[in-house]
Amino acid sequence: MKQNPEPLHIHILGICGTFMGGLALIARELGYRVSGSDQNVYPPMSTQLEQQGIRLMNGYKAENLDCKPDLVVIGNALSRGNEEVEAVLNRGLNYVSGPQWLAEHVLQHKWVLGVAGTHGKTTTSSMLSWVLEYQGFKPGFLIGGIPLNFGISARLGESDFFVIEADEYDSAFFDKRSKFVHYRPRTAILNNLEFDHADIFDDLDAIKKQFHHLVRTVPGEGLIITPENEQNIHDVLEQGCWTPVETTAIKQSSAWRAELIKADGSHFAVIHNQQNQAEVNWSLSGQHNVYNALAAIAAARHIGILPVDAAKALCAFKNVKRRMEVIAEINGITLYDDFAHHPTAIQTTLDGLRKQVGDTQIIAIVEPRSNTMRMGVHTESLALSLAEADQAIIYQPENLDWNLEKLTRYADNIKICTNLDQIIDSVKSRAQAECHAVLMSNGSFGGIYERLKQEL
Repeated sequence: MKQNPEPLHIHILGICGTFMGGLALIARELGYRVSGSDQNVYPPMSTQLEQQGIRLMNGYKAENLDCKPDLVVIGNALSRGNEEVEAVLNRGLNYVSGPQWLAEHVLQHKWVLGVAGTHGKTTTSSMLSWVLEYQGFKPGFLIGGIPLNFGISARLGESDFFVIEADEYDSAFFDKRSKFVHYRPRTAILNNLEFDHADIFDDLDAIKKQFHHLVRTVPGEGLIITPENEQNIHDVLEQGCWTPVETTAIKQSSAWRAELIKADGSHFAVIHNQQNQAEVNWSLSGQHNVYNALAAIAAARHIGILPVDAAKALCAFKNVKRRMEVIAEINGITLYDDFAHHPTAIQTTLDGLRKQVGDTQIIAIVEPRSNTMRMGVHTESLALSLAEADQAIIYQPENLDWNLEKLTRYADNIKICTNLDQIIDSVKSRAQAECHAVLMSNGSFGGIYERLKQEL
């Protein structure tokens, strides 16, 4: 009797990152045997992966490869000099970047809906995936966060449609192209473009060049969706565009337009080509989320979903984990967890909250953890982004490359703290009934979330 062949074995370096962890889940769905290693193997990603039968190894070691995998997928956080990377090269193992593997094994025969931009990628990807799901399309998706409507960051799906967060960060140490160049979307959302990722891009023009590489891959029968007022995106498109473009705007004239029924963006009308299509009345706030919604509705229409049906889906959208997620309400104080990583993201988030809560006290607690903020690229813009907060508390860890005291030159609502105890004491002394305290970090912030909940 002929035995079934052993499934191919994929080993993933950097498996606990959101992108690589999602890729691991999709590979498992495809029937591959999957293992992986990472420097920090801990919940919730480790739990999610182990429940799917994926073997995890803590730390990067040459012996992790003794299982002789058929293919090694290397994450972009890994570089030459890493013990396991060196072993891959010395042993002559077959290796590939995560984006390339995804393009070759998952996306090749799919209608890819890609969401790019400095801000809003995760939220817009989540909205679009949910709109397709709500309409019964059962899309595949890979998102750099966990949409609360799904509870997972990635899946293979059961249709020809695949939604992907299209990141401009590089693919691997051996492939310095942006990840999104691999994805070849038929429907491309270009949310916005600002200088970010100062660790790999010299200036804004370098990022524009990568975005134009993405534009070159969108077919002539595809669609590009972008805000009317994003000049940097228009600069990219002026370098050459072979695809129809639809624009979005709030109030001003555009193909897709929103009229705010509530100033905080929690209720708005959707207008397409001067015709009122639907209304969105949801729990989210902020004009940035209105733009995200318009882009998702326009992208959904490109595959045949009517705006009125997309709007119904968005009324039931629960947001993304760590995007203004309420994590506690204690003695009249509301505590939020927000994945802020850039001054513009901080400013738009606080502006939306201010419009929602009026004169109620807002405390912003910021950990400048992204590579760009850690390098001190944003100083004045970071200080000014906190204007809507009554008090802004910023964490200065020992290993930060610049002195945050510079921020106080530009704003008088900023306080610098050098440890978590100082932060907690400051919040406790300032917080009053009906206060809104927003923890803003793209990392774990030293475990302050649980400590602050206990202290309050």
